[in-house]
Amino acid sequence: MAKLLLIEDDVKIAAAVRRGLEAERFSVETALNGTDGLWRAMEGTYDALIIDLMLPGINGFRICRDLREAGDWTPILVLTAKDGEFDQTEALDTGADDFLTKPFSFPVLVARIRALLRRSAISAEPPLMAGDLRLDSEQRRVWRGTDEIELTARQFDVLEFLFRRAGRVLSKKEIMDGVWDYDFVGDPNIVEVYIRRLRTRIDVPYGRHAIETVRGVGYRLDVGGG
Repeated sequence: MAKLLLIEDDVKIAAAVRRGLEAERFSVETALNGTDGLWRAMEGTYDALIIDLMLPGINGFRICRDLREAGDWTPILVLTAKDGEFDQTEALDTGADDFLTKPFSFPVLVARIRALLRRSAISAEPPLMAGDLRLDSEQRRVWRGTDEIELTARQFDVLEFLFRRAGRVLSKKEIMDGVWDYDFVGDPNIVEVYIRRLRTRIDVPYGRHAIETVRGVGYRLDVGGG
């Protein structure tokens, strides 16, 4: 059963769309503002996102952009009352995969979601590899050799960010900007906390050193897996 996230601030529309999609055998979660929607999209795992453009907190354009800049390529269908060509262009340029204008035909909405899911299945990227360390972005799973390693959502995001830049030295700020929300106001040293936790999961039990510390600069994922 495909899992969808619907980000829509109109309570009645959100409820109606959710009921309809669930009747079509989709699993649906909803967020009623952009801030909550972006958080859910980054923290959770979904097969597709349905995002309104005009949202309180954070608008749909920024949600699309932030997800893509974070390396999240979950299919996105923009659902909105704004039908100008410039809005469509901006939505697609910031990362949306498809565009549907309100009022819409529900069968067309379902057909477009299914089309997005089919394209996503066909174009699914192969797992990322670093020696015997393997990361599957689509399924959000990690292995060391034949052992599957369980990670929290944020630990996975940090590791994927390092994987996609394997061999490069990344500062704490680069990692924070790439993984955490722009409005995050916590301690930058939280990056060190997550690096330490990752090492206890993917390196220490196997006597490896995949995540290297470059003193005074940052961290690097060894392309050979340590």
